[in-house]
Formats: sequence, C-alpha cells, structure tokens
Amino acid sequence: MRVLAVNDISCVGKCSLTVALPVLTACGLTCDILPTALLSTHTGGFTGYTFLPLDEEMKKIADHWETLGLKYDLIYSGYLGSRAQIDFVKDIRRRFLKEDGVFVVDPVLGDNFTFYKGFDDAFAREMLSLCAEADYILPNETESFLLTGTRDFSKALGTLHEVCPHPIITGAKSEEEYNIYYMDGEEKRMPIPCVEGSFHGAGDVFASALCGCLMRGLPLERALSLTAQFCYRAILRTQQEVKDRKYGLSYEREIYPFLDALESEARN
Repeated sequence: MRVLAVNDISCVGKCSLTVALPVLTACGLTCDILPTALLSTHTGGFTGYTFLPLDEEMKKIADHWETLGLKYDLIYSGYLGSRAQIDFVKDIRRRFLKEDGVFVVDPVLGDNFTFYKGFDDAFAREMLSLCAEADYILPNETESFLLTGTRDFSKALGTLHEVCPHPIITGAKSEEEYNIYYMDGEEKRMPIPCVEGSFHGAGDVFASALCGCLMRGLPLERALSLTAQFCYRAILRTQQEVKDRKYGLSYEREIYPFLDALESEARN
C-alpha cells in the first residue's frame, strides 16, 4: 500500500514528517512525503528558528507526480502554514487519492486552548472545510474547541460528526481522567492512561501509528487501542530518559512491541 504524508519538515525536534515517515514505513507501508514548510527546529520551545514555506515547490512536486500516475491508498494531512495550503491539499486529495482511498486530517491549530502563532478563527473555518473532505479527523482537545466553540467533548464530537464520518478527539481531559472521544457508528469513549506534562511530537506519533493500523486493516477501536498503548509507553520512556522534552518523543524502542501487536492483529 502507498500512503502520502503532507506535513512540515522540522530538522531538529522529532515531529511531523521526521516522525510520520519512519512510523508509517515501519508499519509495512510505502510512504511518500509532501513537505509544506522547512524549519530549522519546530516552534515549541525553540527560539530563533528559521521557517521556509514551500507553496511553490509543492505545486511543482505535484505536477511532476501527475506525470508518474501516482495514486494513494491513504493521504494524511498535518501542519499547513496558510489558507492557500489548505486549498492546495484539497486539490492533492482530488488528484492523487484512489477512489476507495482514505483521507485523514490532523487539523493542526493550537494547544492549551489557544491558537498557534499565525492562526486565527478564519484559518480554523478554512481548516474545518478541509475536515469536511476527510474520512477521519484527529483534533486534540484544543483543536476540537477551536473548530466547534465548545469545551464539552460530547457536543464537540457531535458537531464534528456533522462534518466528518469519523471524528476522533485525542487527549481529552475531564476532571482527573483522559479519554479519546470518537465516532464509530455511535459516540464512543476510550479511557487512556496519561502522564502529566507536555510531550512534543506525541500527536504526530499517534496520528502516524493510527494511519498505519488503519491501512493494515484493523477496525477503528483496535487501531486506537494499539496506538494509545504505543504512545503511552513512548511517553513513559521519554519522561524517564529525556531531560529536554522539546527534542521529541523517545518512541523508537517502543515501536517494536507496537509492530508485534500490529502484525499479530493484521494476520487475524
């Protein structure tokens, strides 16, 4: 199976394409990439970073791909730096996704219930229009709020379900517990273990692993369960081994038990 990851390249700090490419490849998929921007580091905790948007190069890449007749079983969209890039990803979906292909959108907008720098309500509305073309969307608790205007996860899930068949709200904290809220025929909630604190890149690991599970044929509930366990173990390892968390999640050695479980379930 061939998948396409559309996201930025942060040269330092494990996230975005530097996570998506190895995780999706390890899941047994051919992963191509379409970079949206090139950064010296990611923006979470670093200062003085460089940022180069790749709008024009993205168009040239897509035009070349069209001459190759490329088509994808899954397209996964992450960080998009402008409303023009959102429109372009809609075009990428139309041009390169197979008829029965899967479109996954991680609507990157913000954290701690605020927008990332450069994003606003108009950008969120445009992102919501991209979500309307997706089969699965993966907002975190902040992004579900920015897209729907409510912090009630059940209400947010219902609103997002009017837009997309399978909304999945990750890392939703209520009182002392964390859950994944998702729609799979009906509203469902999956309790997940969680470690307090910020772990940069965890969302990218989650999204990439989930896409891998879905492409290997796992039903959504099992895909979410395996992915959540993988991320939890990686977060625990990061907490124990990594002094400066802005350098990313220590997921590499935890990928082996995840892949063992994935292979076992994919054979059944």
